[in-house]
Amino acid sequence: MTEQSTPSVTAQHRSSLRDRVREALAWLSKRSPVRRPGWMRGPAVPDGVRSPTLVTERLVLRPHRLRDAAAWYALQSDPEVLRYLAWPPRSRLRSFKHLFDRTHHVSLLRKDDFLALAVVLDGKLIGDVSVHFRKIESPDRQFEIGWIIATDQQGHGYARESAEGMLGLVFDRMHAQQVIAKIWSQNEASRVLATRLGFVEISITDDSRVMALDRDAYRAAPHRRR
Repeated sequence: MTEQSTPSVTAQHRSSLRDRVREALAWLSKRSPVRRPGWMRGPAVPDGVRSPTLVTERLVLRPHRLRDAAAWYALQSDPEVLRYLAWPPRSRLRSFKHLFDRTHHVSLLRKDDFLALAVVLDGKLIGDVSVHFRKIESPDRQFEIGWIIATDQQGHGYARESAEGMLGLVFDRMHAQQVIAKIWSQNEASRVLATRLGFVEISITDDSRVMALDRDAYRAAPHRRR
């Protein structure tokens, strides 16, 4: 009797789990912001990218996946990570929605497109690196970059390595003229990292500083020379 009933109970459990997943995804889709169709946001650039995966010396930078939910929640629940971000504290469900939204930010084709890639070490998400497509015109093409690394993974050069990977994408593949980074004035670690990457300060207020890396300076770095 037990041998006959076990498969039925397992099947019911799986069915119930699928139903809960469907309900969660339906809830998320109703609460996700409606994005304008691409054609309404202007023409796509011919050298744009879709769903890139970048491999660095130690890391894989790839689009976010829903199975990253536990690691993503841990990352954005860390007070030290939130300290210099404009992100609010999120419940596990709202963190899942945030990740769900991020899985759709996979292309750089049009002005204001946003690309977010998971920073993965040995198969586990440890951070996020992202860029906004700010200006699309070739002579003035500009992106804005940001990076996040889990507190327990800091101090190993992963932020620099992931940022270098994204800079290579926008400078070498998308012909960026300039990349900017907006950093909280008190975030000394990110300021130091940006400086090491070649960024220079172009403006500062009580709350934030803007740093920029131009194409010529990017190319001039000894380790990037072709």
